[in-house]
Amino acid sequence: MNGPAVLAAGVCVTSGLVAGVLFAVALSVLPALNAMPPDRYVHAHQLLGRHWDPTMPVVVLGSFAADTALAATPAGGRGWPVFAAAAVLLLLVSVVSHFGNVPINRRVKGVDPEAIPPDWRDPRPLWRRWHLARTVLAVVAAALNAAGLALL
Repeated sequence: MNGPAVLAAGVCVTSGLVAGVLFAVALSVLPALNAMPPDRYVHAHQLLGRHWDPTMPVVVLGSFAADTALAATPAGGRGWPVFAAAAVLLLLVSVVSHFGNVPINRRVKGVDPEAIPPDWRDPRPLWRRWHLARTVLAVVAAALNAAGLALL
């Protein structure tokens, strides 16, 4: 395998990891969180997010960088437009996360599960919408990366 193919295979793995993690959260974690009363939800949300923030942004932005490299150089071959589209989608995953889900996460982290304010607005419906948007973007990006690898 040549260098571009190795990079493309790597971006297939990393973008697939992003899509898989987001899909798993949508499929199993969100229904569980939605079934909890607010105090248990807040406590669980605080526990679940502890390792997400330092890890996933690196994986998402690393995939974006690799796709950008494949799209911007001759190494991308005939797949360059596909890698470019995947890069845009992964950048959008990051934007949705940063401006949609992360601010909600920060608000939930600031709530004491033992003393939820009476005027507390449950963020779960909005968080779910943002999450489903980034999940779709990530799944399509992973599929595009697989197609781009096939075009090399």
